[in-house]
Order: sequence, then C-alpha cells, then structure tokens
Amino acid sequence: MLLKRLIICLDIRDGKVTKGVRFVDNREVGDPASLARRYYEEGVDELVFYDITASAEGRAIDIDMVRRVAERIFIPFTVGGGLGSLSDMRSALLAGAEKVSLNSLAVTNPALLEEGAREFGRQCVVLGLDAKRRPGDPRFPSGCEVVIRGGRTPAGLDVVEWAKRAADLGAGEICLNSIDADGVRDGYDLDITRRVARAVPVPVVASGGAGKIIHLRDVLLRGGADAALIASLAHIDGRTSRDIKQELSGLGVAVRL
Repeated sequence: MLLKRLIICLDIRDGKVTKGVRFVDNREVGDPASLARRYYEEGVDELVFYDITASAEGRAIDIDMVRRVAERIFIPFTVGGGLGSLSDMRSALLAGAEKVSLNSLAVTNPALLEEGAREFGRQCVVLGLDAKRRPGDPRFPSGCEVVIRGGRTPAGLDVVEWAKRAADLGAGEICLNSIDADGVRDGYDLDITRRVARAVPVPVVASGGAGKIIHLRDVLLRGGADAALIASLAHIDGRTSRDIKQELSGLGVAVRL
C-alpha cells in the first residue's frame, strides 16, 4: 500500500513566510529556513516553497533561500515561482531542491514541461494548478477553470483537461489548489480533486482548505489525493506533523509514522 504524504506549504514574500486567504491579506509568519528546520524535525514528509512575488516582479526565484533551506533539512522539497527557463529550473535543483513547480509559465509555455521532464526527469517536474469554480459554465465540463498569475487571470482552460495535457507533456506530479477554498479552512474541494486524480496517471497533491484533521482524511480517502498540503494548521495553529499523522493513522489513513 502506498503511504499518503503530508506536505507543508510555505509562501515566500520579501524573504519571509506569509499566509493569506484566497491569495490576499497575507500576514508574515517567519523565516523560511528556520521554519523548514522546525517542520522537518516535527516529522513532515515534504515541504513546498513558493516565491509568490518573483514572477510578478520579473525576477528569478531566491536561490539563496533555496540553498539555506537545503542546508537545514533532509527531506524532499519543491520550489516554485520565478522559474522562467530550463536554466532557472537547473539552478533551483542544483541549489538543493528535489522538485520544481511550474504554474503560470506552464500555461503560457507548455513546452517547458516537456523540456524539463526530458532534461531532469519527470519526477522533478510538478504542475502547480490553481482551480476556480465555474458552476454551470459549459466551457468547463469539470466545473472549474484554470487561473494563473496568483489567481488573478483566467486561463480559459478546463482544469481536468489541462491536468491531463500537462501529465502527457511530462509533469510527474500535480499540485491542485482550490482558489475558492484557499485559506478558508472549510475543507478541500473533494469534487475537483477526485476528478483530477481519476483523470491523470501521476500523483495528485490536494491544496487549499485544510482546517481540521478530518479534512485531510476526507481528501486522502474520498478525494483520491496522494498527498495533502497544509499551511494554516502548521503556521497558525502550531499543529506538529507528527501529531497530525498520528491522528490520520487513527482515522484509517496509511501514513509514515
């Protein structure tokens, strides 16, 4: 049986970890390297770092931050934001990241997924996919549209169809974030998670909406996700990964204890 993974997401702005609601009203949480070390010691399976202003500011990801994190933890971590080329991806991987995440750029330049998979192996290439509910819109059979640039720009793509195409191009994992659920803490979007998980042959990480441990159980067992990504439970509530995984195990979820 494949074990389900617990992943903590750290959004980076101006060198600090922040947490927002639906991509706005971000509040500062702490230093990326220090928090990474703490979460590593508390038993998290993986970490994800998004440099959330790099693309908007037209700069590359903060490679120094990637190096500082890599020096302090010994678990896989993914980085995204400001990765505009194979060279940027290579720099992040050489600095210590295990995977790179492409979101907006994958939509505007899908060939980069294919090139990245060919150059580094598809296990290193993650598609970051932000989904926005569009109920009743016939253009989006899944009920959700892909949005890019931090949730500000509709991409005109159906979420499930884009996920399938990205996996065909070379994405080795899909991190699916529900814009509507992000930071609200009312639970993951089980419907769109289940639709994507059933449609693609690669692991799906569910993101957006975790407020209770039962939300993680639901998305991992009923939503078909291979991993659950959390932020507020760790940053705001101070829940340790070890305790969360113990609770998940008691609820019937196979996790690494």
